[in-house]
Parts: sequence; structure tokens; C-alpha cells
Amino acid sequence: MHRSAPRLSRILACAAVPVMLVAVGCSSDSGSDGKKNAGSSASGSASAKPSEPTVEPAKFSDLPDPCGAIGKKTIEDLVPDAKKKGGTAGQSSDLSTRGSCSWNGLDDKGLKGSQYRWLDVGLTRFDSDQALGSGAERATADYTKQIAKAKAAEGATKVAAEATAGIGEEATVVTYGLSKTDEDFEYATVVARTGNVVVTLTYNGAGFAGGKTPSSSDMVEGAQQAVKEVVAAVEKPAEPAPPAKGEGDSDGDGDDKDAGKGAKKPEDDGKKGSDGSGDEDSPKEKAKATPKS
Repeated sequence: MHRSAPRLSRILACAAVPVMLVAVGCSSDSGSDGKKNAGSSASGSASAKPSEPTVEPAKFSDLPDPCGAIGKKTIEDLVPDAKKKGGTAGQSSDLSTRGSCSWNGLDDKGLKGSQYRWLDVGLTRFDSDQALGSGAERATADYTKQIAKAKAAEGATKVAAEATAGIGEEATVVTYGLSKTDEDFEYATVVARTGNVVVTLTYNGAGFAGGKTPSSSDMVEGAQQAVKEVVAAVEKPAEPAPPAKGEGDSDGDGDDKDAGKGAKKPEDDGKKGSDGSGDEDSPKEKAKATPKS
């Protein structure tokens, strides 16, 4: 009896060894798989890159005709006896992104002298670009640049700039005086932004042959009136284009009688450029009355 007890203990000890080895082996494999899983997870996290934020889409995809953006009645009021009622369109390689138009005229008042007026409007549209920013951001930068440009007009005196409400999303009026052709001119430039479009409108005038120099307030009032119409033209929803004619059945009735009637081409307002650089005709040569002393 006493001899069998130690022998039984040895048998039980040997039987327990494989169980322990199996347990250790499972534990070792589990740890290895865990490291592999952790490694692959970390690798996946490292390879994943954050996506770049997309820029805001541009609000406006086109521009109105600059020469048609200001009403005929407004042109008659601001530029009496305009040399070209429909305006002179500026040159542009892409009218959907940039356009301009100008009017000038000399109103002869006989012995009371003459009044010269010049009006110019320019529009610039900016598209959204992933690298350059949204159209609105790019337009805001140009808006600031155009204000600085107006304030830095060569030879300008009594320069003043003031923000004005009720015109687009933001607008600033820049006023100054300028002497040229031996006459005193009053200038009012309004720079306005709506969405991704910047409108720069300049209105100036002078009295000739004894005519009174226009007041700065009159120039500002006229410029604001005109620029509001331009901004409204930019913001006006585009009308759907009519179906093209001359391409088979135009009215859906199976009759091709309308074929061959081409769509009417828009009127060409002229190719001469006007970039607001002061290249308008010399009004002094047009004055009929005796120049003032």
C-alpha cells in the first residue's frame, strides 16, 4: 500500500504535462495572432488619408450682357446725348467670365455751357477651384483689390471711400476729383460683390465752356442707381433657352414645315474695347460754346 502511493503520484504528474503544454501553446498562438491583427489594424490606419474638403460651388455660372444690364431710361438720365445709346462693348475672350461696356456724351446747353458725362461698367465672374478656393472667396479678394485700385487713381484728389448698404452682398463707394483737359472732373466708383461676381462701375462728369462742375453727391447718386440695375441683372435667374428651330419637327406635330428657320442671332453691340482707362473721346473738342476763362 505504501509503495503504490508514490507511483500513482508520478503517473498523475506525467499525465498533467501534455495538458499544460497544450495550454501554453494555445496561449502563444493567440498572442501571435493578436500581434498580427494589431499590426494590420495599425497599418490600415496609417494608410488611410483624410479626404480634402470640397469647395463651395459658384453661385453664378454666367454674366449678363454689360451693355444691356443698365436700362435705357437710366442711360438717358445719366449720359444725356450719349454718342452711342446702346453703349460700346469692351473686348473679352470669354463673356461668361468678364465683360464691360461704356457710354459717353456731351450735352450742349448753349450759353450755359456744356455738360460731359462718362459711364463705364465692368463685370468679373470667378469659378470655384479646389486649389484656388470658392468663387465667392476669389470674388471677395478681387472686390478688395478693385477698391484699392479706385482709391489709387493717378492724379486723384480728395479721395474718400465708404461702405454702402443695399447693393449686392457688399459694396463700397469711392469718390475723388481729377483735373484733365483743363477741366475739373468729379468721379464716383462703386465696387459691389454678389456671390462670385464683382461689379465695378465708374461715373464721372465735368462742366465745359462755362458749365458748372457736377457735385460729388450727384455722381454718387447716379452711380448707385446704375450699379443696382447691374447687380439685379446678375442675380436675375436665367430664362430657359427656347427649343432650337431648323432641326426637324420643332413643334412635335410631325410636320417639318418649321425646319430651316434658324434661330435669330443676338445683335452685336460692337467690338471696340472700353476698360475704364480714360480712353473716352475728348469732350472739350465737342463743346460749341466759348470755353470758360
